Amino acid sequence: MNRLVYAFGCLLAAPALAQEAPRPDAAALPAGDEAVVITANRGPVAADRVVASVTVLDKAAIDRAGDLSVADLLLRTPGVSLSRNGGFGTTTQLRIRGAESEQTVVVIDGVKLNDPASAGGGYNFANLLTGDASRIEVLRGPQSILWGSQAIGGVVNIVTPLPDKKLEGSFDVEAGSRETVSGRAALGGRTGPLAWRIGAQAFATDGISAIDPAFGGRERDGYRSQSATGRALLDLAPGLSVEARGYYSHGRTEIDATTGDSLEYGLNREFVGYAGVNLDLLDGRLRNRFAYGYTDTDRDNYNPTRARAQTFDSAGRTERLEYQGSLAISDGIDALFGVEDERSRFRSVSPPASLAAAVPAPARGKAGITSVYGQLSASPIEGLTLTGGVRNDDHSRFGSRTLFAGGAVWTLPTGTTLRGNWSEGFKAPTLYQLFSEFGNRALAPERAKGWEAGAEQRLLDGRAAIGATYFERRSNDLIIFASCTAASRNPLCLVPGSTTQRRSGYYENVSRAFARGIEASARFALGERLTLDGNYSWTLSEDCSPGSANAGNQLPRRPRHAWNIAASYTLPGGASLGAAVRWAGLSYDNAANTTRLDDYTLVDVRAELPVSPQLRLFVRAENLFDESYQTVYRYNTLGRSVYAGLRGRF
Repeated sequence: MNRLVYAFGCLLAAPALAQEAPRPDAAALPAGDEAVVITANRGPVAADRVVASVTVLDKAAIDRAGDLSVADLLLRTPGVSLSRNGGFGTTTQLRIRGAESEQTVVVIDGVKLNDPASAGGGYNFANLLTGDASRIEVLRGPQSILWGSQAIGGVVNIVTPLPDKKLEGSFDVEAGSRETVSGRAALGGRTGPLAWRIGAQAFATDGISAIDPAFGGRERDGYRSQSATGRALLDLAPGLSVEARGYYSHGRTEIDATTGDSLEYGLNREFVGYAGVNLDLLDGRLRNRFAYGYTDTDRDNYNPTRARAQTFDSAGRTERLEYQGSLAISDGIDALFGVEDERSRFRSVSPPASLAAAVPAPARGKAGITSVYGQLSASPIEGLTLTGGVRNDDHSRFGSRTLFAGGAVWTLPTGTTLRGNWSEGFKAPTLYQLFSEFGNRALAPERAKGWEAGAEQRLLDGRAAIGATYFERRSNDLIIFASCTAASRNPLCLVPGSTTQRRSGYYENVSRAFARGIEASARFALGERLTLDGNYSWTLSEDCSPGSANAGNQLPRRPRHAWNIAASYTLPGGASLGAAVRWAGLSYDNAANTTRLDDYTLVDVRAELPVSPQLRLFVRAENLFDESYQTVYRYNTLGRSVYAGLRGRF
């Protein structure tokens, strides 16, 4: 220990050759036009020092796409697939590189937003609108070293802005098909040591029938949503600041029964809170962040035709204390390290329809996990960055787990960038899988290992680039729901603690999966006016469960092939035209691969006209040719939709 302390002291006493340490914060903002990736290292890192595959969407890209929901925006990026049980507001699952939807970590302004009360513990993208987001990043592949449990598939990081001016703001107002109306506004400023910004959005639509008309869906299922975000940063002294962040959303979604139209609806409320202290030492070479994060998700379903209207009641809450540090050891060598303590709890109950029947006691559960992690990045020669990391998670129910990761990125003078990395991941069973009416307390964590290798070539002084990445991921002990028959003698088909009371199913570790694929992308800026970009994804996600009748089958709702192409042209007066095409190949709705979801092609077009330097009129059409398709069997999707509105930035 004495030697370690002495060595660390020598590092701190080394000549100040290093640049300032990166800000240890996933919600940190880039300086000016600097090209950075935030998610990869939980702090601003130059793109040419990131060893993993990342897609970054800045505010200009978010505005240009025009998508109202984050899920629809991310669907245009490589390796991402989506399934939705109807129109806006219905259950929306996003999968990265063929991983399960609950194996993706979602972060808003540095706080993880996954719901501990949901069956898989994942995040439902249904209520997440683009709102006041200034940056959205998608990090692909296992990322448990920095982001912990659940980051087997990847990470989605959403950052809201802090102002640069004394007073600045923005707004978007639009309306269109199916009585859809959306309004968003944000205002912020910087006065002396205080920077602040608040934003709000309201969205409403009459929607479509959640059940496809081919299966009897007739009535429209509407959706209403309100959300708000806020950030405030106060500088107390040089190198010392405090910060508060918040996100709130409330949605009401009309839903259908699996057999057809119904009057059912669901309410969803999400709250994210953050409070932190930032402390810089050694002239910025050592940066520290001490923070408290809180997430609260409440979900309730109702059926007005029942005597007891409420059909489902769920609440999940997570509290997290964390310390994160960043040290610039010497020129080109940075260390990132931290400690986290996370405590989660849930409550869930399904009340019976009859008022004569008592509401059962809700299922409850809680768990804690304490984590220590560290990552070192070094550039031994110009253009080459090596990264290695380790993480230990001590789970209150599953003991200690240690994970490792490593990678390299090499940028050559020819404009060529080579990347490769290997990483481990794990996902602890959710509270629902452990303690609900279907729970199994003997479950083990899911485990994954993955690697990738890729290259990108920049051309024409950076105005063009082409690249491709190959990846593999093996997952073990995956948790599935096993159904029970009336004749089953399996003890797990009995309610825990009972010798006679049966249940319809339970969770167990039986599945294995293997995913591999290729992601290719290209972008071109032809002159000052025309830009083209596109990507292609081949994702083979197979069930490898030993002895399973489904072994070798494609995992459900994951198209093997998909591609996106987008073009934008700016006219001499500043007006712009754009078009985007997405094609998704054949997929299957079930593990047996007997229920087919056909391929589909969606075409979107848009136009923008400047009214003044601060105002722009826009119109866009989505699914221009009214393609009929399904991402979940029996469930409907949006047909041709036309929207028009006004966008202001000041």
